[in-house]
Amino acid sequence: MKTTRSILLAGSLFLALAGLAPAQAAVDEAAAQALAKKNDCFKCHAVDKTKKGPSYKKIAAKYQEKKLGEQDAIKQMTEGKKVKLEDGTEEDHKIIDTKDPKELKNLAQWILSR
Repeated sequence: MKTTRSILLAGSLFLALAGLAPAQAAVDEAAAQALAKKNDCFKCHAVDKTKKGPSYKKIAAKYQEKKLGEQDAIKQMTEGKKVKLEDGTEEDHKIIDTKDPKELKNLAQWILSR
């Protein structure tokens, strides 16, 4: 009887702790930065400084404020829509050169986690 109770208790504890685990894997920062570098994203963006385009920290804050998410970021990176630059001019946003949804998701998560 004690063994059965111990097994039930251990199983319940396992399920409770499993619920605390993050639902998604951690962002692969090195892969995200490599993809951004390969696509010349750092030509216009920096993590914490404004360049031709806003910093990734500013982008993350804007997305949080407007309640936009990962799919919105991926859409921006893959559709080449017009963007307003820091100097007020507009241009088409460069399209990320990858069709791998995992790479796009990782890059979006990395940017939005800044």
